[in-house]
Formats: sequence, C-alpha cells, structure tokens
Amino acid sequence: MSFNYRQQLAAAALLFAFGVSALAQSKAFDPSFIDQTVSACDNFYRYAVGGWLKNNPIPAAYSSWGVDQIVEKNNFDILKSVLETAAKNKKAAKNSDTQMIGDFYASCMDEAAIDKAGAKPLAAYFDRIKTVKDAESLRQTLAFFQREGFSPVFAFYADADQTNSAVNIANLRQGGLSLPNRDYYTKTDADSQTIRDKFVAHMTKMFTLAGDAPETAKQAAETVMKMEMRLALASKTPVELRDPVENYHKMSVTDADAATPNFKWESFGREVGVPVFTELNVAQPGFFGEFGKMTADVAPADWQTYLRWRVLTRTAARLAKPFADENFNFYSTTLRGTKEQQPRWRRCLYATDGSLGEALGQEYVKRAFTPEAKKKMTELVENLFAAYRERLEKLDWMGESTRKAALYKLSTFLRKIGYPDKLRGYAGLSIGRKSYFDNIAAATRFENVRDLQDIGKPVDKTRWGMTPPTINAYYNPSFNEIVFPAGILQPPYFNVAADDAVNYGDAGGIIGHEMTHGFDDEGSQYDAEGNLKMWWTPDDRARFEKKADCIVDQFDNYEVLPGLKMQGKLTLGENIADLGGLIIAYHAFEKSLEGKPRPPKIDGFTAEQRFFLSYAVGWMVNQRPESMRTQVLGDPHALPEWRVIGPLSNMPEFAAAFQCKTGDKMVRSKPCQVW
Repeated sequence: MSFNYRQQLAAAALLFAFGVSALAQSKAFDPSFIDQTVSACDNFYRYAVGGWLKNNPIPAAYSSWGVDQIVEKNNFDILKSVLETAAKNKKAAKNSDTQMIGDFYASCMDEAAIDKAGAKPLAAYFDRIKTVKDAESLRQTLAFFQREGFSPVFAFYADADQTNSAVNIANLRQGGLSLPNRDYYTKTDADSQTIRDKFVAHMTKMFTLAGDAPETAKQAAETVMKMEMRLALASKTPVELRDPVENYHKMSVTDADAATPNFKWESFGREVGVPVFTELNVAQPGFFGEFGKMTADVAPADWQTYLRWRVLTRTAARLAKPFADENFNFYSTTLRGTKEQQPRWRRCLYATDGSLGEALGQEYVKRAFTPEAKKKMTELVENLFAAYRERLEKLDWMGESTRKAALYKLSTFLRKIGYPDKLRGYAGLSIGRKSYFDNIAAATRFENVRDLQDIGKPVDKTRWGMTPPTINAYYNPSFNEIVFPAGILQPPYFNVAADDAVNYGDAGGIIGHEMTHGFDDEGSQYDAEGNLKMWWTPDDRARFEKKADCIVDQFDNYEVLPGLKMQGKLTLGENIADLGGLIIAYHAFEKSLEGKPRPPKIDGFTAEQRFFLSYAVGWMVNQRPESMRTQVLGDPHALPEWRVIGPLSNMPEFAAAFQCKTGDKMVRSKPCQVW
C-alpha cells in the first residue's frame, strides 16, 4: 500500500486486522485449499482457494475471515502471553516497557471499573465545550482538543513538505465526518439514504446515553447531520484525495488566515503549543473555506452539539458497555456486517498495540522474528531489486532520460525489515491501572504533542509508521522507503522453510507491490528524494497514463455485488502495484532458477504453478456484503478476489503455467501492462 504514515496509519492498521482462528499452516502450500470443481482458467481465485473458502465461514465477530487468521494465530498467542505476563507483574520498574504495557492492558481488561465510571470521563471534555461562545472561543477549544489528540473538524499535523521532503511543515487536511467519506453523504441511492437514517438514529441513541432527553437527543443528532453535510459537500471525494498535486497547497499563514477570516492559524498554533510556523500546507482549500464560513454563521450552541458528538464517537469504544455496544452496532454491524464483538482480551490487545506499540513490539520481535528470517527476507528483497532494475532497463515504452531517473530512484529506496533499530521510547508518559480512559487519553496526548513538535524540524527517516506486530507493509513516497514489519513476515506470507516458488509468489509479490508503489500513478510523481516533482518527459508520462487507463477500465468493469462495480480510479495505485509487483516477483523467481536443476513438482504442481497458487493464498478471504460495499465505496484497495484475477489475467506467464488459452476468462484479449 502507498502510505503517508501520519495520515493513514489508522486505516492501514485495519487492512489486515481480521482476527484469529485455530488454523495452523502446516504446509508451505496446502492443496486442500483448492476447489477442483472450478477451472483455473475460468476463475483462478476460486480454483486456488475455493476449497478453503467453502469450509471456513465468517464467524459472528468478524466482517471478514481469511488468510490473516493463519498469521495472527501465532502472533496473538505471543502477544497475549506478553501482555498477561506483564499485567501480572505489579513490581515492574516504573515507566519500564513491562510496567506500561502491563498496566495499560490490565486497565483495559477491568470492565467493572469501566462500566462503573459510565460517562463520567467525558465531563471535563463537555465542560470545555460549554465555553464555546464565539469564533475565538471555538478556536481555543479546538486547540485544546488538538493538544488532547482529537481532530474534531480537521486534521492538523506535522509531516514532510511535499516539495522539500527534508523538512517537516504544518499540514491541514479535511475531516469532521463521522461516516467513512464524502460519498456517504451525497449519494442518493436507497442504500446510502438508509445508512444516513441509521446514522441519525445512532447519534440519537448516543446522545440519550450521554444524558439528553429523547427529543433533545433527536434534535442534537439532526444538528450534527446538518453540519456534517456542509462539511461533506465541501470535501474532496476518495478519488480526488489520491491526487498528490491537487492536495498540496503550501501557503503563508497570512494567506491561510485570509481564507478563514474568523479563524487565525498562528493563534491556533500558539494555543496548541507547537513551534512557530510561517507557512503550512492547506491540503484542501475548498474545505477550509467552508469551515471558515461555518465559524461565522453556525450558532455557538450548534458547535457545542457537534463537538459533543465528535467526542462521544471518538471515545465510545473505551467507555461503559452501553456506549461501546451502540458504537459497535453502527460502525461494525451496520457498516460492515459484523454480528458480535470480539473477546475483550483481543480488543485490549489491539488497544495496547495502538497506544504503546513500540514497547509491545520489542517483546514480540524477541519471540517471533529470528535473525534467519531477517537474513532470508533481506536476500529476497535484494533479488527483487535486481529484477526491477533489469525490467526498467528493458522497458520498450520508456525514453532514456526518464529511464535514467527511474533507475536512480529505485537505487535510493530505503529498506526497513522487521523492526526499527532506533527507538523513540516513552519518556514522560505515565500509565497506571486506575483508568483505561485516562490511559488512552494520556498516550494519545503524548504521541500527538511529540509529533507536533516536529514542525519546522528535519525529517527523521529512521521512524516507522507501523508497529512490529502489524500484519501489513507499506511504501512512503516522502521517505522513498519500503517497510515490512515482522508481523507480516510469517507463514504463509513468508516462510523460511518453504520452497522458493512459494516465497516468491507471496512474500515476493508483497515486496514487488511496495516497490511498485514508487512508480504507480501517485508514487511516480515523487522523485528519488521524496519530493513532489515531475521527473518524466511529457511523452513518457502520456504513455504511462495510457497504460494506467487500461487498468482503470479493467477494474471499472468488475461487478462485485449486484449493481456494485469496482472504482478503477480509486483503486488504480494498488492495482498497478499488484500487477507490477507480481510481474517483478515472477521475473526474480525465474532468474533464481537459472543455472540450477529444474525444481521437481510438489503435490503435482510445477514451480511456476506453485508461485501463482501461493500468491492467491495471500488474498484468501471470505467477506460480508456490507464490508465489501464499504470497501468499494472508499478503500483504494480492490476486493481480494479481484486482486488475484485482475493481475493474473494480464500475465501470459500465468496462462502458460496453467495452459490457459485465448477465450478463457483468465486470459484478457487486450492485457494491461505497465511495469
């Protein structure tokens, strides 16, 4: 996945977080996953993993159920053991990793104390909201919540300057919406209207739980909906947010103030307590223009109602059971189809990783990521780079000046594997056992304040955007780096004991995918230093975009549910990375066979067939229709089935491996090729 780590970390953490099962991966590739009733040339996804899909229905506590259960079974066993051991240790040194993760986890598991507190933890926040009387006090209150780690209306954060990636600047980004994105407010189809109606009912219930009378709660919900609709209409769509040029508008603080006459950004920064800044990136000026109008024409009482809601929805999961249950009912059941909540210990495990991930990650790495695994993964990465260089050198559609720049960019990629070598630590953070709510508040405040201090300072490229146990990987264009946490470097994604075909098909595909993000429709607009700068000739760029349009058209025509098609432009970056990464991985695998005896068949499959079967296993997921719909409407990643049949149907290497012929569904008459 392409990744701006401060903006996208929360979403990234969910991409592979499907839960745990009792599965065990005893083989590098398990032939029982195959459905022999389906032709490999008709639907390779259903052929390769259809047997597993039929035999593994989605448990009630999940919206999706898939390959990550194989990985997380081992990971969760380790993490749960670490946390339970730490929680039992009441004599750990104050502020040590053991003390912090143990006390945090123990406070989360203390449901009796959480339920007894009810809505009392919100009192201080609600009292602060009551001070909003005009535009100035609104700004001061928003600054207060920013210090607390909240972003009620907009995101304010430090990040690398897109045209000077060596320095962090202040950034403003649209926000303020409780539904997944703008389209949920603007679409007029029956399903969208139903979701909006259920959203208003959900807010009404939450306001009632917070102490409002039923009629007052209903009016409050309608007020919030009205305000969020204004913000939504001023927001960019998920597709528009993918254009880095159109979301970069660096300006002086004076110019930003002029766009929001009633809201002074220098004063806001001073009240937040960040270093003085004279310029900032206002990513979506249209949104902030509308926000500026709202500071003048929305009544203070309505702002108070809106901010109460934003606090409620942000904190619900850590409040008493009625709040947590109602929050789950809407965001997990209505939007994603999940039938019941996960066990408390698992939710607490996620929360600890989210708040103290570096501390928890160090213990995880000690047990789960061996030097042998890091060595083999490093070798695999090197082989993928060699294959990518060779591919770039031979591309027939790219001119020499662009090719030279592309090769240089590839040579400068940072590579991070397993875990960070440089730790930031938690000096100054205090965690105890008394209050789970207060622990999350303290950890959130600590991390937010620390990150905001980066404004105006040099970028530290040693930092990681994910914790070591995370089952994911990413490419960060500003750092020009690929990152593979230890959590994903487990079977079946990566298996030290597996044959090369399996590791190149799965782990190699992941590596190639992240590398290709540096050359997808977004990443290709950043140079080797991570700056937003066009390094292509106009003719080469036009040829690239024509090839990308082929992939857009391909995915636009995939109907994933009745009446619901994929969004080719929204998923373009990931689809380019899937196709390019898999081609590079296959090329690297073929090169690894040169000068060696032909590998024998295993379980009746050739090495090339096992390569593609292994890739399909990486996307082995059952998913609820509600979850599929939510993903299609806002996630830049295509649904798992089409992440297999999409790229493979463009590859003659796949057709040759399974003897597929022209006219078969897995052989496109006009295949797409980019990298």
